[in-house]
Amino acid sequence: MKFAVSIHGTRGDVEPCAAVSLELQRRGHDVHLAVPPNLVEFVESAGLHAVIGYGPDSQKQLQGDVFERPDALTAAGPADWVRLGNPLNALRKARAAATRGWAEMSDALLALADGADLMVTGTAYQEIAANVAEYRGLPLAEVHYFPVRANTQVLPVRLPAPAVKAAYAMGEWMHWRLLKPAETEQRSILGLPAATTRPVARIVAGGALEIQAYDKIFFPGLAGEWGERRPLIGSLTLQLPTETDTEVESWIAAGTPPIYFGFGSMPIDSPADTVRMISEVCGELGERALICAGFSDFDDTGTAGHVKVVGSVNHAAVFPSCRAVVHHGGAGTTAAGIRAGVPTLVLWVAAEQPLWGKQIDRLGIGTSRRFSASTRYSLLEDLRTVLSPQTAERARLLSSRMTPAAVSVATAADLLEQTARNRRHG
Repeated sequence: MKFAVSIHGTRGDVEPCAAVSLELQRRGHDVHLAVPPNLVEFVESAGLHAVIGYGPDSQKQLQGDVFERPDALTAAGPADWVRLGNPLNALRKARAAATRGWAEMSDALLALADGADLMVTGTAYQEIAANVAEYRGLPLAEVHYFPVRANTQVLPVRLPAPAVKAAYAMGEWMHWRLLKPAETEQRSILGLPAATTRPVARIVAGGALEIQAYDKIFFPGLAGEWGERRPLIGSLTLQLPTETDTEVESWIAAGTPPIYFGFGSMPIDSPADTVRMISEVCGELGERALICAGFSDFDDTGTAGHVKVVGSVNHAAVFPSCRAVVHHGGAGTTAAGIRAGVPTLVLWVAAEQPLWGKQIDRLGIGTSRRFSASTRYSLLEDLRTVLSPQTAERARLLSSRMTPAAVSVATAADLLEQTARNRRHG
């Protein structure tokens, strides 16, 4: 069968879909992917063959101002809105950011989906994929990395289900108002009737399979609330080796287990100050620090002997050898730390990351804080909490309840195969 996979965002968004795409390809299927241009090389390095660049450079989006990236509305706080000034100017900037390259992305997916049996996408630009799937007469499947649909499980206070659904519907409608001119033009070009309801309502009403790529332990009541159309299968990851794995493993073996620090694709305002703070705090605690630079310009010049800075590491290989992991709270990194059985400190930056930090707190396997609010003192206190014997023991015990990565990938591939097969036989 042929699968058309369109996924936009950072590596944390793209890697899960790349993992299941690789499994589908291994099973003999024809898999075509559209990913941000800056991640084409990464996806191809995993062994996937038919990959095209799609939409804006996602790393440049992250490094831009608050209205130069698709998650701007969820990332912006009250202070951000005040700084934007005129609400009409803010709206125009938000609309331009959310719909930049829309027509070109639609054209790319139209070609990608030709002859496909299933369209697979994420939440970023899901509207483009849904319209193309409708035009091609294809079933749609989505991969979600946190609970994005209406539910009563993730809010800080319990509210009646009707009130929750109404609130989610309002948020989805407001987002649609930003997208509406671009979506209206896309649907007109495709010859589709003008939309009268918000895209999410159409996707859900159309019966899309919505795979939840995270574990049930984070939201115990969610599977029962959502049912089979939104199966919680566990985190999806490629677990790719890196060039530094051997070097890092040798460094770890030469001393006491280190604390891992890494912030993925998140831009860090002052990498030098961050390295200095980590070095000083770990020095005071008598701990070693392994810093993964990711996309930040961390420099190991002048670092103390107890600190090692590398570009990237294989989380699955390195995390089990660490005392604790400190990171931005991405869904994949959070799952990797818990699978490794080590405690976690989430220093979140934006978007859904605070949600994962709250789950770490709730499970008693670490703590969380906003990265921009972190100080030398707070990091010292947070690490003391994370490194306590009680926290470490809870983290060790919880790891056995996580779905193994290979099982998650196989389950996702099974679900996508069945959805595509139903279309062929339906």
